[in-house]
Amino acid sequence: MPQQIHHFVVFGATSFVGQILTRYLYQRYGIGGDVKWAIGGRSTPKLDQLRQSLGADGRKLPMIVCDAADEVALRELCSSTRAVVSTVGPYALYGSPLVKVCAETGTDYCDLTGEVQWIKRMIDAHEATAKASGARIVHCCGFDSIPSDLGVHFLQKQALAMLGKPAQRVKLRIKAMKGGFSGGTVASLMNVLREVSADPGLRKLLGDPYAIAPATRAQRPRQPDVRFAQADQDARGWVAPFVMSAINTRIVHRSNGLSGHAYGADFAYDEAMSTGAGLKGRLMATGISVGLAGFMVAGAIGPTRRLLERYGVPKPGEGPSPKDQETGFYDFRFTGRTAGGDLIRAKVTGDRDPGYGSTAKMLGEAIACLAFDVAKKDLPGGFWTPATALGDKLIERLRQHAGLTFELQA
Repeated sequence: MPQQIHHFVVFGATSFVGQILTRYLYQRYGIGGDVKWAIGGRSTPKLDQLRQSLGADGRKLPMIVCDAADEVALRELCSSTRAVVSTVGPYALYGSPLVKVCAETGTDYCDLTGEVQWIKRMIDAHEATAKASGARIVHCCGFDSIPSDLGVHFLQKQALAMLGKPAQRVKLRIKAMKGGFSGGTVASLMNVLREVSADPGLRKLLGDPYAIAPATRAQRPRQPDVRFAQADQDARGWVAPFVMSAINTRIVHRSNGLSGHAYGADFAYDEAMSTGAGLKGRLMATGISVGLAGFMVAGAIGPTRRLLERYGVPKPGEGPSPKDQETGFYDFRFTGRTAGGDLIRAKVTGDRDPGYGSTAKMLGEAIACLAFDVAKKDLPGGFWTPATALGDKLIERLRQHAGLTFELQA
């Protein structure tokens, strides 16, 4: 086995988001400095091409050739590093062996999955092993679900400090957002729909807001869920379903459970897109609702799903241009109310395309935070969330380096 020589390894570095992440880390840390890192993947030519694209000293970046299905090679990779960040999706198809090996070897791990059913499988299969080995596994360290999870964490800490109690009811409303989808994201979504069509029982799991929350005997409150256009007083207008809420809300509820219900045993949370007031806002909310429902129905039916994959959505490896990534942004607004009716508001913003430009920066800071800022003695092994594993330390990194803001509103 090789000696541990890397602080972290980017696995899947030649994927669309993996390349953006690699370039971000190169800008942050360079090569040959105090931070020792490497890239990994299955294709030597693609890895070498990525290194050459970094600049004159790019060839000095260590690379590890390793297939996502080769557990022997993955074990060697893990023995060489403190932590691994994976961009190999769809994770339900390609990500399981690495999580298994990290759990067995005590290697810290994070990714940007949004696949609830896969996270559930990984927790069920490997949580006991990770607890025993000391491996800290942190899923959802990109746009899903850092702004949501850390946004609620930030709001609740402020509520405790200012109001003396957590907000019992929290709403996230997306005020504005600009960005595109990559083929990898679409492939992950299509795979979820494919799994549901093959196993209708998955609908129940995916529809459960507590699907990945720790088990409890206590009765859990019924959760709100914006499924169609509706008026919202807190948003001062109309709202529509938000496609990422299906994963974000599950992560937030897992954070609440893992923290001993720091947000309260009766905590309620939902997410939606604000579309504005009046008839225009209502029509926009209705259009988004109908369009999203139509896409999901088409994706769940084999023939139409294949047509979408062939003609209607980006292919794996495709995604927003560098210019589109730089001009993208998002603006999340949180409204919290305590059981006594006290109100607190916060916002989280990002300065790049949410799914890629900003996700790469969030993911890069998450793996650095996990590798450097959170000691093993302070966080034991197991499956954590961004808020429960990284919390305030990651918020500070995101503020300083990744173009995110976390602030209270009047």
